[in-house]
Amino acid sequence: MFIVFIYNIKLAALDEQKVGTSFVYWISLIRKVPSTPQLGTPARPIRFRTGLHNTLFDVLKDRGYKFTDSELDWDLHWADVGWVKETLDHLHLEEYQRINHFRNHYELTRKDLLVKNLKRMKKILEKEEKYDDAKRYNFSPTSYVLPQEYGLFTEEYKRTGGVYIMKPIGKSQGKGIFLFNKLSQISEWKKEFRYRSTDQQAPETYIAQKYVENPYLVGGKKFDLRIYVLVTSYNPLTVYLYRTGFARFSQFRFSMDLKGIDNNFVHLTNVAIQKTTQEYHDNVVKSGIGCKWDLRRLKLFMCSKHGVEAVDTCFTGIQELCLRSLLAVQRVIIQDKHCFEMYGYDILIDDELKPWLLEVNASPSLTADTPEDYQMKHALLDDVFTIIDMEKRLTGTEDHIGGWDIICRGKVDFQNMKPSLLGAFNEREKNLAQLRKKRKASSVTTSAANSNQTKAK
Repeated sequence: MFIVFIYNIKLAALDEQKVGTSFVYWISLIRKVPSTPQLGTPARPIRFRTGLHNTLFDVLKDRGYKFTDSELDWDLHWADVGWVKETLDHLHLEEYQRINHFRNHYELTRKDLLVKNLKRMKKILEKEEKYDDAKRYNFSPTSYVLPQEYGLFTEEYKRTGGVYIMKPIGKSQGKGIFLFNKLSQISEWKKEFRYRSTDQQAPETYIAQKYVENPYLVGGKKFDLRIYVLVTSYNPLTVYLYRTGFARFSQFRFSMDLKGIDNNFVHLTNVAIQKTTQEYHDNVVKSGIGCKWDLRRLKLFMCSKHGVEAVDTCFTGIQELCLRSLLAVQRVIIQDKHCFEMYGYDILIDDELKPWLLEVNASPSLTADTPEDYQMKHALLDDVFTIIDMEKRLTGTEDHIGGWDIICRGKVDFQNMKPSLLGAFNEREKNLAQLRKKRKASSVTTSAANSNQTKAK
């Protein structure tokens, strides 16, 4: 009988292309893996799978988790987005298994879909006559999806002019990005588009986004912010914001001189671009921090120039735009109790202290380029896994875990939002010690109660 059963599974595998079901799925249905105990210390190490061997791998090993290369027998899989696209829909997950991406995360993290969802949310609010809320969705620069919206874009450009930045939707680390201030400057892009169209290849989609020409400068240099947001559920919406992030600086003084508009070292702050300059390496040798500032350092600098109230308003605005962007995709993201996701938000602050959302990354870099960067990312990830709580040690009511603060648990009250703790002192060690103490006290109380019940019987 067992041989017949295996034979039937093989037939199902051969028929995979017809029914669209992965062979991995069938095996996952018959495998028997002991689940992680619900209380106390697990009877066996938590097994993790990942293709990354950077800070993430170190964190998981330091937590006592055990690496496995098994396709099925794991508790935690830190997967790349390609694996999620190809495999997740065909996989039967056990109750205890967790994955670091939601199925259609791209509704938030793909540049063109983010633009579409923000515009859609604004229209919904206007239709519901919630005009004040609709106006709050002005945190994204005017953007067009090309080539689909090329006609709309050219109409707007001829009417208002200015500088735009072109971004391919499927690339990261600054690849393929360029600025232009004349339609003739994108003629090469148009030629490539026409060539691919006639060659029956899908043209690469780009975003044409209004360039923020008045960025906030420090020492005459442009920077943007990397902010970390953790979503553990979309229904109910459960969101955490990490206190520590960083500012990524250009190594060159900012200028809107149109003669230098093609100088990406001035206009793009991506570390992948900046680290190719000699100035970056000189900074690493001199200060050990490359082209980054800790978010707290930046906040203190800004407070010294503009006052605490103005800077708190700016940073609370960053928290608000993070939440509003998530609300814009909440209806379309597929909720799954097995999934969580840590996003990397790229934010620009202008010289009027207005925050702008540039893009959202599904796979923010976890590779450290300096000792300080490693320390920050190690703490960040360690706190993520404390929240995910594979060990079943939390109550689920904690508002502050390590360096993460909960900013949404089901419903957002924008009218009574507390000032953001972004850039605040990250007292994670103290907080984690308090959580351990509280858990120990709760365990003692529970043991005493159980003992009393036993005696009563």
